[in-house]
Amino acid sequence: MTTMRVITGKAKGHRLKAPKGLGTRPMLDRVKEALFSVLEGYGPIRGVVLDLYAGTGSLGIECLSRGADSADFVERNAHVCTIIADNLRHTHFEQQGRIYQMPVDRFLHRQRGVRHYDIIIMDPPYADPAIEATIQLVAQSDVGKEGSLLIIGHSPRVELADTYPGLHRIKYRRLGDSCFSIYELTASASPTPEG
Repeated sequence: MTTMRVITGKAKGHRLKAPKGLGTRPMLDRVKEALFSVLEGYGPIRGVVLDLYAGTGSLGIECLSRGADSADFVERNAHVCTIIADNLRHTHFEQQGRIYQMPVDRFLHRQRGVRHYDIIIMDPPYADPAIEATIQLVAQSDVGKEGSLLIIGHSPRVELADTYPGLHRIKYRRLGDSCFSIYELTASASPTPEG
């Protein structure tokens, strides 16, 4: 097991478990630090967070530590879900976190319009060929609302558009072999349900 830490907030300094192998690639602390300093420039972190491809749960837990009300974690691997649960217990956020063991696209289809998140985080496998389709599914599935932020961790070799229907990129940062893009959901991202 490799370990990471919570950078700041209520759980500052708590070490988090991470599985070896299994294709999970937790965001490096220095990238996470840069991401959260940018995020906090838009205002305090609060509200409801969705951590897709959650892996260790590190990003959602960082949001909880910094003041988010609750976080939902979506991860398809059962063993990795037990590690998220351990990390939530260790940081004392088990009452504020819910774990969904299923593929991201299935979760997004199921949640259509059920719950609206203030911050949506996607840190998929670097070579994920479906990354743009998933970005568009997030915008279309009504899991956000106007002004919600979508954060995507990705490889510099993955070129994302500045706009997608319902999404507008407000920040791009590259740190070595890691990048993140932050998009804001616009009004057209949240269609009113039919019927």
